[in-house]
Amino acid sequence: MATAAERKKLFGHAENNYLNCTKGIKSWMFTVDHKRIGVMYLIGVTTALFLAGVFALVLRSQLWSYDNTLLTDKMYNQMFTLHGAVMVFAFIIPSIPAALGNFVLPMMLGAKDVAFPRLNLASFYLWIFGTGFLLFAILSGKGLDTGWTFYTPYSIRTDTGVIYATFGAFILGFSSIFTGLNFLVTVNTMRAPGQGWFKMPLFLWGLYSTSIIQVLATPVLGITLLLLIAEKTMHIGIFDPKYGGDPVLFQHFFWFYSHPAVYIMILPGMGVISELIAVYSQKKVFGYSFIAFSSVAIALLGFLVWGHHMFTSGQSVVVTLIFSAITFTVAIPSAVKVFNWLATMYKGSIALTTPMCYALSFIFLFGIGGLTGLFLGALSTDIHLHDTYFVVAHFHFVMVGGTLTALLGGVFHWWPKMFGRMYNDMLGRVSCLLVFLGFNLTFFPQFVMGARGMPRRYASYDPEFQIFHQWSTIGAFVLGVGILLGFGVLVYAAFKGPKISGNPFGAASLEWQSSSPPDFHNFIHKPILCDPYDFGALVYDEELDTYIHREFMEPSEQPEMEPEPQVH
Repeated sequence: MATAAERKKLFGHAENNYLNCTKGIKSWMFTVDHKRIGVMYLIGVTTALFLAGVFALVLRSQLWSYDNTLLTDKMYNQMFTLHGAVMVFAFIIPSIPAALGNFVLPMMLGAKDVAFPRLNLASFYLWIFGTGFLLFAILSGKGLDTGWTFYTPYSIRTDTGVIYATFGAFILGFSSIFTGLNFLVTVNTMRAPGQGWFKMPLFLWGLYSTSIIQVLATPVLGITLLLLIAEKTMHIGIFDPKYGGDPVLFQHFFWFYSHPAVYIMILPGMGVISELIAVYSQKKVFGYSFIAFSSVAIALLGFLVWGHHMFTSGQSVVVTLIFSAITFTVAIPSAVKVFNWLATMYKGSIALTTPMCYALSFIFLFGIGGLTGLFLGALSTDIHLHDTYFVVAHFHFVMVGGTLTALLGGVFHWWPKMFGRMYNDMLGRVSCLLVFLGFNLTFFPQFVMGARGMPRRYASYDPEFQIFHQWSTIGAFVLGVGILLGFGVLVYAAFKGPKISGNPFGAASLEWQSSSPPDFHNFIHKPILCDPYDFGALVYDEELDTYIHREFMEPSEQPEMEPEPQVH
């Protein structure tokens, strides 16, 4: 129990928080506080998003007209390579685990920090160095024109900055491994006393499953990139057929990592959506254990389907049939999540806040991405659609439409917790609408183009596709405006938004039992362990304008609970 004055100290707008405990750039550069590292990651991946977004808008401007000469063919190849490499390796893969995960995971466990705080800081600096090498491929004067997959034998023979870029991706891989290892150990050893596996928020299940993939799959990519560098510099004969190598072997190695990496990108987003759907429906998650185990199932099945990227590479019919069958199987746990989210919302007290709008956008966009994946998983249709704009649209609906909307929803959800200030919810919803409309306007026409045979990665095209490219280009700029508006709303709120107390949204997980922003040690008091989706345990404190757990209220202050109906 706590008096009103004590509750104000525990849950109010904390002045002695992680933002203000020590000031100056040096205190941030050498911090081992997981909250500050999460904020720095968020700033970094947002910068990478904007950089990759500028590359995308330049590409779309080139494609406005079928005979446009804004870029030469060589510049166009370099631009789409850099867009893909920066977007995948520097933004999508680390965005939710490293940024939101770093900030939220220890607090959801009731812990002070992650298991290895110094390793956490090291992983951030590795991310900076790796991204720097990727960008140096631009500044070196040679550029990079292989596509983000670095396919051999072209990547071995081109004189562009392949070595810089692959070494950058290699370093980024180590950053990812360190983060995953840290999260695995933290979840296994630092849960609050009494917090069993099935009392954890579903976001933690998503992060845990992602960490398994990061630790097991990323070393394969690292070794593959080192072999590529060795092949390019010493001509050993691993991938280059000129020296007896096999270029298809590179595809096997690359996709053995990169298809599980798809789930590194999307599983944390699914965890975020589980939190948002529950909180803004104020309902206990329907089928908690099914959603939790489906995350693990996706992580494990993701290692078995890499061959569906190679249906046209000449592999045997038997192998392609097996990969096709497993591809359809991996859709089951994803569908379990979607149907359980919908069941959670059924008869819920739904609040259409900005985070909830992004969650609903995620369900729609990810649903379209998943359904269009069925056409690419089937052998007969994939032969026609392979390397067309249909693949581009499908990939973006799953990865960008899924990861980006989940990230934005999660950032809007936890932003008041990070900075202790509230944003303009109306402008936030407008940003969501622009992102949703712009995204669909960008990529829906690409499904049509791909089905009609428009190949991807072409700087010019037949005039019959021009109208589709123009709609797509308009949509890309609308999407860019929506993202800029959303981050503008958040940045303004961080400095000028109204101050709030601990839990403005009525969430029940442990991170909301701290002040806003959180204390340097996360919790001033010992957090009360409870079901993360037991919203009935919360009471609204009018003086603080926040929700708190019933056990912090005096009995006389608690509202009377309605008696449960008697069963005769």
